[in-house]
Amino acid sequence: MSDKTRPNDAQTVNTGKTNWAALDAMTDDEIEAAALADPDSPPLTGDRLLRHMSAPKRVRFQLRLSRQEFADRYHIPLATLKAWERHELLPDAVATAFLDAIAADPDGMAKALLKSSENAQ
Repeated sequence: MSDKTRPNDAQTVNTGKTNWAALDAMTDDEIEAAALADPDSPPLTGDRLLRHMSAPKRVRFQLRLSRQEFADRYHIPLATLKAWERHELLPDAVATAFLDAIAADPDGMAKALLKSSENAQ
């Protein structure tokens, strides 16, 4: 790595933020070498594979809701939500459309469900 992109140890201060300008100045090979040299981020081995985050979990995380809060707010059984998030079950087409609607207008969907449940009583 060039001296421009990596300060010496005396200058290194971990602020917890990414120095995007320094990263932009690095080549792909330099970035890969730096990542491989990072003891806090070892490469994945065959027994540690990453999976994509499930759509329900991604929507829930974007809304910053707990599983229970999300399930209650959108009238989804908690066990179903857990199974979707753990990739044990896949949401069917209707559930996928519902999750897309929640992602597009979370407050509107919550209001509609609240109104629907009030009318049912």
